[in-house]
Amino acid sequence: MFQELSEKLEATFAKLRGRGVLTEADIKEGLREVRRVLLEADVSFQLTREFLERVEQRAVGVAQLKSIQPAQQLVKIVYDELTLMLGERKEGLRMSTLPPTVVLMVGLQGSGKTTTAAKLARRLKGEGRPTRLVAADVYRPAAIDQLETLGRDLEVPVYADRSTTDVVRIARAGVEEARKERDRVVIIDTAGRLQIDESMMDELRRVKEAVQPDEILLVADGMTGQDAVKIAQGFNDALGVTGVVLTKMDGDARGGAALSIYGVTKKPIKYIGVGEKPDALEEFHPDRMAGRILQQGDVLTLVEKAQATFDADEAKRLEKKVRKEGMDLQDFLGAMKQMQKLGSMQNILRMIPGVNSKMVQQASQADPRRIKHAEAIVLSMTMAERRDPSLLNGSRRARVAKGAGRPVSEVNRLLEQFREMQKMMKRMAGARR
Repeated sequence: MFQELSEKLEATFAKLRGRGVLTEADIKEGLREVRRVLLEADVSFQLTREFLERVEQRAVGVAQLKSIQPAQQLVKIVYDELTLMLGERKEGLRMSTLPPTVVLMVGLQGSGKTTTAAKLARRLKGEGRPTRLVAADVYRPAAIDQLETLGRDLEVPVYADRSTTDVVRIARAGVEEARKERDRVVIIDTAGRLQIDESMMDELRRVKEAVQPDEILLVADGMTGQDAVKIAQGFNDALGVTGVVLTKMDGDARGGAALSIYGVTKKPIKYIGVGEKPDALEEFHPDRMAGRILQQGDVLTLVEKAQATFDADEAKRLEKKVRKEGMDLQDFLGAMKQMQKLGSMQNILRMIPGVNSKMVQQASQADPRRIKHAEAIVLSMTMAERRDPSLLNGSRRARVAKGAGRPVSEVNRLLEQFREMQKMMKRMAGARR
């Protein structure tokens, strides 16, 4: 997500930082480079021009600054304007004071609307808001089956009626069912088309009139660049969408859609899809995303992910055990599995300030199966060896390697990593005493 854009902007600012004192000509040259980078990232020409005009106005006099590095001040201005371009501040779902809150999901076919509806339902349920899904896509083969399967997997109820193709009737009955069952939120999954057409919009208008949704969320494929912006404009003109969900943002997207949608429609991006897993739906924070783009990290999102992912009881148990007895290999394996739940190492590194693209690139080349390999190695040990790794002499390491189907060098590397983590855990435990 935004990797190419991020790397090019960082290269531009690195050149400016290298010059120390900046002249007005240096700043103009840097902004020309920023313009080229944004246009290459598929940001609309009009928005790019307006963005640079604002940056240039604020950058007047930066070259004369003595107390602060001028290049850093310019980066701060670009950060502020990027945040503004992305929506200025986070906007969550508008919850109705009289439940259920009705969320209407709209979008073209293939944008990931059905899976996004299920991910959102899972997220809201996890926040303590009982949610119901309504299968109102009566045109795409197996759309109802897909939503019912997703609902079953996530333990979220799904309202479906195969006896009719009247979408308005289905939507209205689904909302009524949610009201009877005292659900806090009801999410209506509607049909998509290959392109925007009048019959589609007319049907959606009738659904909107019937259920009076609190939110109309447009689900758009972030990989489609400026096409996503045009689609957003079309749906907004016809329905008055209240927010956008950009999907497939973990792919090769250049970022133009995310940077342009708010600027063109003035409708906030509320969520982004960052993978296929049920939990791969993130709230969109414009300021944090601007920080990621400028390689300033996103520590707040990383902390929130950790809080949502880690088992608090298990963490307390491990801390207590480390203080009293120290950490063993079974604990080490558990900690590695917890870390894996945070996502790929590249994504974690991108959220840490000061980590450059080269480090992220190196992490991307690491074998994604390393946790499985580590698990195989630990499980090939006896319980005594897991509790006391000092027992692992040369012959025992060879036996473990053979049992795990991994080279002895990998067993040695795992034990070295374990020793480093052991030291770190002891230091952390000692600091809290």
